[in-house]
Amino acid sequence: MTIKFGTDGWRAIISRDFTFANLQLVAQAIANFINDQETAEKIAVVGFDTRFLSDRYAAEVAMVFAANGIKTWLARADAPTPAVSWAIVEKRATAGVMITASHNPPRYNGVKLKAGFGGSATKEQHRQVEAHLKRIIESGYEPKIAEYQPLIESGMITRFDPAWSYYGHLGTLISLDTISQGKLGIVADGMFGAGRGVIGEVLARTRAEVTNIRHRMNPGFDGIHPEPIARNLQQLMSMMKSGHYDLGLATDGDADRIGAVDNNGQFVDPHRIFCLILKYLIEKRGLRGKVVRTVSTTRMIDRICEKNQLEVVEVPVGFGLIADLMMTDDVLMGGEESGGMSIKGHIPEGDGILMGLLLLEVVASSGKRLDQLVDELLDEYGPAQYRRTDMKLSRPVEKAEMVEMLLKAAPDQISNVDIERIETTDGVKYYMADGSWLLIRPSGTEPVLRVYAEAPNDQMVAALLGFGEEMAARA
Repeated sequence: MTIKFGTDGWRAIISRDFTFANLQLVAQAIANFINDQETAEKIAVVGFDTRFLSDRYAAEVAMVFAANGIKTWLARADAPTPAVSWAIVEKRATAGVMITASHNPPRYNGVKLKAGFGGSATKEQHRQVEAHLKRIIESGYEPKIAEYQPLIESGMITRFDPAWSYYGHLGTLISLDTISQGKLGIVADGMFGAGRGVIGEVLARTRAEVTNIRHRMNPGFDGIHPEPIARNLQQLMSMMKSGHYDLGLATDGDADRIGAVDNNGQFVDPHRIFCLILKYLIEKRGLRGKVVRTVSTTRMIDRICEKNQLEVVEVPVGFGLIADLMMTDDVLMGGEESGGMSIKGHIPEGDGILMGLLLLEVVASSGKRLDQLVDELLDEYGPAQYRRTDMKLSRPVEKAEMVEMLLKAAPDQISNVDIERIETTDGVKYYMADGSWLLIRPSGTEPVLRVYAEAPNDQMVAALLGFGEEMAARA
């Protein structure tokens, strides 16, 4: 069995590859990595989401860490990934682990490795963990593990609640007063994940009225994929169509991603959320800095930045490279099309809770409805229509092999529009003469080929996706 770390840790199917035995091996490799670090005291934070056995898996990781001499803070209950990541910074931990498979189907679980700065571990840090793991497996070394109760009694494992410190930090990044003055009616869709009820808890002492849905514990997510995209948000969209609410928010399985639904029941994708928040930070808060977006994210961002004379940096998919820039440069905002975003002053981590609260602030500050704000955004920086389709692969496809095939098959035009240039930063991206683009790339976490397109109208989006799906079928 090959345990392979992807763009944000290790994910696998529960009971097939994600087993207690394999998790112990991974935990021992991470423990070795932590003990290699030059810190006076070795400290780790371990959190978990609502998936099947996530709490037990987290305790198992904590028992391995503690047996290896690492003082471990173990979350008392399921918590959002960004809350756990903030706890890593607050407690000055060497590293942290979040047991989650994020937005992936219920049959998956996973391990997200977090660095001491609160964001996802770097590629080099993942490589070091994989090297430790390889040595452990090849040598037949048995992971160290000790009994839970003695570790609690000795103080090597301490249970804690990461929520309240995280909420306090959020209060420094948003204006609760502004949100309160808006008196918004909000539906918060927790998607049965770790963000369940969190929006309401943060806003409990404001005049916002929050109605929670899908906020009970359900480790199987009621059979849905806990990803906040339109096809998974039918209940939220239906409630918003009733006309009784101003705004709907949805967070994914571990609450590091955001989706929204407007007052008419229309899905508002992360591209538009990113643009609305970016525009607000520049125009209302007067903030400046570079803006980092992934290769699959809307170019409306580029037009906003061009107007405001801000530099845009494009990076491959995955929050890791955004995090790198947030730590080393003056970055105002960074994010990806999947809904993972962060801003200046926050940890370099995608945070669906923070982005949802900022969107509420944008709406409350404007005194307008969300659909009006989206229309104004498109009038000024659009038009821009976007769609993504995922194609399951019948066989594993190496990225280099796919890129070579797509480059060889590239035409001069798609739907009678010239291809101006082709980039291979992450998969293959076709830039069109009318401002459209098409991206084809393999997922870093699933056996899936993702096809993305953005264009001025739905017809061109359909044409680009059709061509992309035809090319992807050859892979």
